[in-house]
Amino acid sequence: MAPRLMAVHAHPDDESSKGAATLAHYASHGVEVTVVTCTGGERGEVLNPQLDIPEVRSRLPALRRSEMAEAAAILGVGHRFLGFTDSGLPAEGAPLPEGCFAREEPSVAAERLVAVIRELRPHVVVTYDESGGYPHPDHVMTHRVAVEAFEAAGDSAAYPEAGPPWQPLKLYYLVAFSRMWFETLHRGMLAAGVPSAMGPVLDEWPEWAPDLAPTTRIPCADHFDTRDRAFRAHATQASPDNPFFAHPRELERRLWPTEDYVLARSRVTARLPETDLFAGITE
Repeated sequence: MAPRLMAVHAHPDDESSKGAATLAHYASHGVEVTVVTCTGGERGEVLNPQLDIPEVRSRLPALRRSEMAEAAAILGVGHRFLGFTDSGLPAEGAPLPEGCFAREEPSVAAERLVAVIRELRPHVVVTYDESGGYPHPDHVMTHRVAVEAFEAAGDSAAYPEAGPPWQPLKLYYLVAFSRMWFETLHRGMLAAGVPSAMGPVLDEWPEWAPDLAPTTRIPCADHFDTRDRAFRAHATQASPDNPFFAHPRELERRLWPTEDYVLARSRVTARLPETDLFAGITE
């Protein structure tokens, strides 16, 4: 039976900008990979100026779904929407919208995810750390829900209506916003005589950025092109001048050929550091 991997994200496009090459890597090696997206991204902005027009904005919920389907096909993964409504990114101090994901009771959202985990029976679950990877309320909520679901899915007394218990064996947090990654690519571009826009990012490094020390590095440079195509499939989010595309890919493959994770929970013996999310797991 094939090993199974589940990545739990907040919005359509998160799966393609955070850990996408890992998903494509495992899918290409016969792993059953599923992305679970907690919300539909309905309140996301149109970040591609070429598409920021009334017709597109009026159809944004449907477009985000079709973009997600295309990205999943490119990555070679299955996909599920969990069915909650995007919270948007309110101004500081402003209330969250009624009925949005971040205002749900965590147990309500966790029960839906538990049902998906028990149905698909992943061995490994990947999601965000406590910070959410960045301070969007849906990302923070996704962390809370994914951790609760990981812990509860194997407990027959928890959420009994969500199906027969299944315990995933490992839970990982994405190291998706790494100062060391930015510094390494910035220095590499300057050394190669390539203009770098990462200097200002480093000069104004945000206080909220998590400082995670990776335990697990997945070599997946062969799938950076697939990652990029998946992100471009989210056309309303992927502006042609998006910083995601600013550095030479050959330089990235040479300087940082991995995507990185922190092992947060393990039901099997783990020998760190790792180069495989399934290390220590046997069927």
